[in-house]
Amino acid sequence: MNDSAALRWTALVLIASMMFFAYMFVDVMSPLKSLIEEQRGWNSGAFGTYAASEYILNVFGFLILAGIILDKMGTRFTGILSASLMVIGATIKYIGISDWFAETAMFSWLSSWWVSFPASAKMAAFGFMIFGCGCEMAGTTVSKAIAKWFKGKEMALAMGLEMAIARLGVFAVMWIAPIISKQMDGSVVAPVAFCTVLLLIGLINFCVFSVMDKKFDAQLTTLGELSDEGGEEEFKISDLGKIFSSKMFWIVALLCVLYYSAIFPFQRYAPDFLKETLNVDVETAAQMFSFFPILAMCLTPFLGYFLDRIGKAATMLFTGAIIMVACHLCFAFVLPAMPEKWLAIALIAVLGVSFSLVPAALWPSVPKIIDEKVLGSAYCLIFWIQNIGLCLVPMLIGFVLEATGGYKAPMLIFSSFGVVAFALTILLKVEDKKKGYGLEEPNIK
Repeated sequence: MNDSAALRWTALVLIASMMFFAYMFVDVMSPLKSLIEEQRGWNSGAFGTYAASEYILNVFGFLILAGIILDKMGTRFTGILSASLMVIGATIKYIGISDWFAETAMFSWLSSWWVSFPASAKMAAFGFMIFGCGCEMAGTTVSKAIAKWFKGKEMALAMGLEMAIARLGVFAVMWIAPIISKQMDGSVVAPVAFCTVLLLIGLINFCVFSVMDKKFDAQLTTLGELSDEGGEEEFKISDLGKIFSSKMFWIVALLCVLYYSAIFPFQRYAPDFLKETLNVDVETAAQMFSFFPILAMCLTPFLGYFLDRIGKAATMLFTGAIIMVACHLCFAFVLPAMPEKWLAIALIAVLGVSFSLVPAALWPSVPKIIDEKVLGSAYCLIFWIQNIGLCLVPMLIGFVLEATGGYKAPMLIFSSFGVVAFALTILLKVEDKKKGYGLEEPNIK
């Protein structure tokens, strides 16, 4: 089936749409930070803790379990499970911030302890934790599904397009969430409800993909290329040792956590940062930040095409880290000194270039350094290490913001992550040249 361009690209659209809706839900509250603080009594610390909650269960082992489930049960079971968890978590979060919930006994009980963290924030964080388990599991599942359907074909291009479609969700929600809120008299509930319904559509789309994938596996089994849905060989827990003993795995995992810790937590605070720095309203700030994924969305497929045919993945990682450091330093010093909208949009767009280079090169490189039998677990372990940073950093930024009352210190923290990531890209290039993993070589042979 994957020899048919129409079928393999249809499969990509189905699974990428699920991630598009997931990315919308992840950032639906980002442009509503000031509103949720006004209406539900949150502060920056509470918002930071809520943002970090997406990753808490993943940090405490769920992602490792997710990798084992993926390699043992396959992409179909894991994808449907992850999409279902996203819908369940989103529904709980919606209930938590609703007006109805404030009148329940559960609300009174949640208000009786940890009083500095509002009851609505506790419930929203609980839902976001469940959603986060599904979202991160879905990310690894999608990566393995693409590696399977595009093996020996346009794998980097396909992964790039999937990431581009997902990031379009960030662009869309930065515009849609404030508009829906404004149309509903400043409601923070309506945008969350809208994105929850979209997640349900994403679940349906993955179910359709699963039907296609089952037929594909039947073909592979007939041809003798697949012994079972999980892969060519039976996965064993002991195989995880192959991953942990790989020096390249640790370089890639640490590079991943440092880079993404300077991107995703920044997204949570960026609309508020622009609102405060440029003295604009929240809708304008969110719309300005929506330009962040635009260049990333446009460039990532072309970068994937370049990687498939020319290579240079390690060089792309190196370049992307440099750009990221420069942008965050400009957010810390240049933009406050020159609070111009055009400059803010330019910096945001350039940061999007970095967000094209690094993921486009990073994820297609993992199959080159990890045995295919444990590829799902490798992706999940990388995501697990990444989630440790994504859990701690939003809380750190929230508390630093509360303590300093300004965004200079948070931007310096983000840029420091980039400096260390840059050092790791140099080490990656050296190791690749020494061991010959082929990171600089094209994917299509």
